[in-house]
Amino acid sequence: MKLQRFALALAGIGLLGASVSSVPAFAGKTDPKPHFSDKVAHPGAVKALAVGGPCINYVGVPTAAGMMQEIDVTAGATPSAESFEPFNYVATRANATWYGAVNAAGTQYYYYGLMLQGSSLYRQTTYLPDAKPPVPTFKKVGTGWTNFKTIATSNYSIANPRHAYLYGLNTNNSLYRYQIVGAGFKALGPIPGFRGFKTMTVVSETATYDTLLMTTTAGALWTAHIPIAAGAKPVMKLIRASGFDKYESLVAQGCGTRGGTLVTAVDNATQSGNQYAFSKFNGTATAMTNYGPIPGAVFNGVDHVSFTTHYDQEVSE
Repeated sequence: MKLQRFALALAGIGLLGASVSSVPAFAGKTDPKPHFSDKVAHPGAVKALAVGGPCINYVGVPTAAGMMQEIDVTAGATPSAESFEPFNYVATRANATWYGAVNAAGTQYYYYGLMLQGSSLYRQTTYLPDAKPPVPTFKKVGTGWTNFKTIATSNYSIANPRHAYLYGLNTNNSLYRYQIVGAGFKALGPIPGFRGFKTMTVVSETATYDTLLMTTTAGALWTAHIPIAAGAKPVMKLIRASGFDKYESLVAQGCGTRGGTLVTAVDNATQSGNQYAFSKFNGTATAMTNYGPIPGAVFNGVDHVSFTTHYDQEVSE
């Protein structure tokens, strides 16, 4: 497997477990922070830390000013956050998951993902040189996205039949799905019935379905189980009836061996985050632990996205 080295180096999801040995950790608020690309270029320390380590949310923070930053949020009775040096990106209004990968020769690490800028859809590829800031590149891949509020992507890559989908939540109260085929997109049509929904993230990717975790403007938290089969209708399950109205972003990563999920929920108005842990999603029977506010971190993105790897699958339903 060409990405095996990368997946092992970033085990547990991450590019992001800790500062590597060649980059000192700084405690003072005014001290410089390491570039997050350094942890990829020196994967040994990350791999060692990830084995048996705590669950962590790896949060990408794309700002209105055209910067990107990584914040690692470690689960605990009081969550702890580690922020990395911001780097030049581009102004966006909506972003999907960033997937880490490596080239066939094992010499170039990079992230890729999709984003919206104005009415256009772009694919970004952000290269991660050693001991230097990341280098993002952009390619326009679609137009006509003015009425889409948010986007999310799935990426089932560990077995056949593999699939990758782009989901777009539209202001017309429908969820649109597109199959990602190579560099192109195949429109699969709208799925009606999403009035009042405002944010979403992928929490399961399997050979037969994807599951989105979604919030409503009224504060409810739902899962949308969407079969891969053409024309199949989603199965909606209420997780919690209230309490999530203030959040504009959900960043989810798997936690533990039982299909649990760690979620950082972000309130854009206060630029603050709150961390939750969920059991495997099962409607209102889903167990939830509220770890509370995340101190010492500023979540000032237009939205907030998961940093993961190409071969890390979400299996939380």
